[in-house]
Amino acid sequence: MKRFYLVSNIYKDEGFRLRDQVAAYLTERGATCMIHEDGLKPDPETECVITLGGDGTLLRVVRRFADLSLSFIGINTGTVGYLTEGDRRMIPTVLDALLEDRFIREKRMMIFGRIYRNGRSAGRHRALNDVVVRSKNAMKIVNLRVYVNGQFLKDYRCDGLIASTPTGSTAYNFSAGGPIVEPTARLLVLTPVAAHSLNNRSIVFSPSDKISVEILPPSSGNETEEAFQVCFDGEKPETLDVGDSVEITQASTTIQFLKLSERSFIETMRIKLPD
Repeated sequence: MKRFYLVSNIYKDEGFRLRDQVAAYLTERGATCMIHEDGLKPDPETECVITLGGDGTLLRVVRRFADLSLSFIGINTGTVGYLTEGDRRMIPTVLDALLEDRFIREKRMMIFGRIYRNGRSAGRHRALNDVVVRSKNAMKIVNLRVYVNGQFLKDYRCDGLIASTPTGSTAYNFSAGGPIVEPTARLLVLTPVAAHSLNNRSIVFSPSDKISVEILPPSSGNETEEAFQVCFDGEKPETLDVGDSVEITQASTTIQFLKLSERSFIETMRIKLPD
């Protein structure tokens, strides 16, 4: 690889000093490196997008450039960095591997969340990790009705619902007690958050299934004015009202991550996830 696009998180790279060091390292070895600026997209010849930050930085960049058929790799300058490959100490090793084409390509699925209001589309966003429907007030319980492929599944009284990809299974889904899934799999996981029910299990669906989550009115005696929202990869919150629904499906777009070792999913999970 010789053509790169570099994105750095200013909050984890003061003055973009690390970004500039990475760009200099690449150009000194004969590569070209575009640096991300507002409104500047990777040019058509870009082979790889490198992010400097944590998982959030990588997720934002993936969503933004998902349609460009690029490869992505993240270098962790944050804390856990489950989705990233290496940290500050490993930067020369990571860059040399990219320059010498010593990597493995790994495809990941994405999902769409489409908002419907009064039967009409009111917006949509893509997500690599998850789509979450919840109350804006973290202390409020929501009543949600779920349909799968147009068939009623069940009503949930809970803090929220997470629709996760395999990639996102180790994120909010994992914290809420959902299953961990091998990241290259193709499936959807629906996990309730703090469900007020004896049955609060996650459900695994085919990637071809269509999940619809409808906002129901508050329970009797709790009819205070309440606001709801749907979030995509923990960001881009969209306000929802009673009667609105969010339809979640597999996106046609797939993302290609670059892995620098043949370290297994099991080993990665053991190293990066807490006991």
